Amino acid sequence: MFDNAVEASRQQQEEKPEAMPTMGFLDHLEELRRRLVYSIAAVAVGFFACWWKVEWIYDIMQRPILDALKANGMSEKLVYLNPVEPFNLYLKIAALAGLFVTSPFVLYQVWMFISPGLYRHEKRYVVPFMFSTIVLFVTGGYFGYKIVYPQALGFLIHFGRQFQPMITISEYTSLFLSIILGMGLIFEMPILIFFLALMGIVSAGFMLKNFRYAILLIFIVAAIVTPTPDVLSMCIFAAPMVALYVVSIVIAWAVHPSQRRARREKQAS
Repeated sequence: MFDNAVEASRQQQEEKPEAMPTMGFLDHLEELRRRLVYSIAAVAVGFFACWWKVEWIYDIMQRPILDALKANGMSEKLVYLNPVEPFNLYLKIAALAGLFVTSPFVLYQVWMFISPGLYRHEKRYVVPFMFSTIVLFVTGGYFGYKIVYPQALGFLIHFGRQFQPMITISEYTSLFLSIILGMGLIFEMPILIFFLALMGIVSAGFMLKNFRYAILLIFIVAAIVTPTPDVLSMCIFAAPMVALYVVSIVIAWAVHPSQRRARREKQAS
């Protein structure tokens, strides 16, 4: 009888909802100020470290356009129209590269700011969140750099081969960043679905039910963001998005509250 009472007490403790951690408004402001200071300091260190190698960084960035120009027998040189343009461009590149290099630390500061408002069981996602966010973004950027961007540039340069190109460093950098950062953000789809499913907003069943509409939407987005009008480039953009959608379905199934509740009930039985 005593054992039954202990077991019932234990079950009541497990079923009792965990109290939400609380912080005062001034504590939130102080925590936000501290995390911002740490993040800005880290990005500043990353900026100066990347400034030292900024020409090497930009050599890597302009390699796709130089290869496309060379393949079409054109001059392998980008131009600028303002004397301060190269300096301003290098500042921008060093800042972005510094932010990218220090992004793990910055993401950790973001997590440390929001973690006091999370339940204990939710805090265990910090390491998978940081690791998967960085890996997916880098994978998307690398996919864009190695496959999407060269394909697009090759098509565009070859299409206008009867003209003499005068591509400025600013215009090229804007196109480069829009493609690479865009692909990096697209590859973050599983992270977005993870949080939406964790909060119960979307489910694997809903995503499967609307799979064909999602495919249509993916190809519409691919047609919008693809810098070239050819179908091949659009398919190159859309293919990883479709694959990520399928992966996101699995993630939604794994973390949705109903599935987690069913697994706990199965373990309890």
